[in-house]
Amino acid sequence: MSDLQSRIESLFTQGAGADKAAAREAFFALQKLLSRGEVRAAEPDASAPHGWRVNTWIKQGILLGFRFGDTVDMSADHGRWPFYDKDTMPLKKPGVDAGVRIVPGGSTVREGAFVAKSVVCMPPMYINIGAYVGEGSLVDSHALVGSCAQIGQRVHLSAGAQIGGVIEPVGAIPVVIEDDVLVGGNTGVYEGAIVKRRAVLAAGVILTGSTPIYDLVHGTIVRPEPGSPVVVPEGAVVVPGARGVTVGAGKEWGLSLATPVIVKYRDDRTDTRTELEQWIR
Repeated sequence: MSDLQSRIESLFTQGAGADKAAAREAFFALQKLLSRGEVRAAEPDASAPHGWRVNTWIKQGILLGFRFGDTVDMSADHGRWPFYDKDTMPLKKPGVDAGVRIVPGGSTVREGAFVAKSVVCMPPMYINIGAYVGEGSLVDSHALVGSCAQIGQRVHLSAGAQIGGVIEPVGAIPVVIEDDVLVGGNTGVYEGAIVKRRAVLAAGVILTGSTPIYDLVHGTIVRPEPGSPVVVPEGAVVVPGARGVTVGAGKEWGLSLATPVIVKYRDDRTDTRTELEQWIR
């Protein structure tokens, strides 16, 4: 593993002038490890301020795959469905033995993503390279799991949920959704935001790495720390809200800006309402 890391770091620093064959060989070795979940773009780290550590070299390796891949014809059904992509980015075929359900209807998982057993993928949805999806999670229709995004166990990504990845800059933490989180429909989580375990993001919440979150329960504002994205607290129930503009013409015009608001923390009643997803498994 350390040898692969050293090779990737060296090739990445060489930029476009790196040896193409060596770069492709290193990338394909990394891709296999990512697909098996043996390495991750980011992983839990109790010593980190927000509990997660980014593995920069893995992101560098993924970028090598894009940089040194050749665009080829990947059309399906004898050319009736035309597709053109890098030859380093084939589709993942987990197989029945993997215990993953990919329901027919146009879903795509890229090779180099890890999808654990008992994950359910409803069509159409997309999981990009470097992503990690833990056991028992559901990726619903029109949901996106971006490159390098980390999704925990028993997570429900509702229809239309958009989980951004953050592959660049390579040192930035990707979006992290921890265990037992419910992400509501048409919700967007971007820019490396971290959602701690058992949180609930109601439908329509938009969260970025720099978004302040207004906590009505504690009377505080959750803001990103220097060098770290915003972190949704464990068990927080977040809904879309708005705050008035108090400066300039915005105040005169009565404008307001969208903002996420913590209205409560998860309790037994919240858990009961989120158990409905079990009926579709």
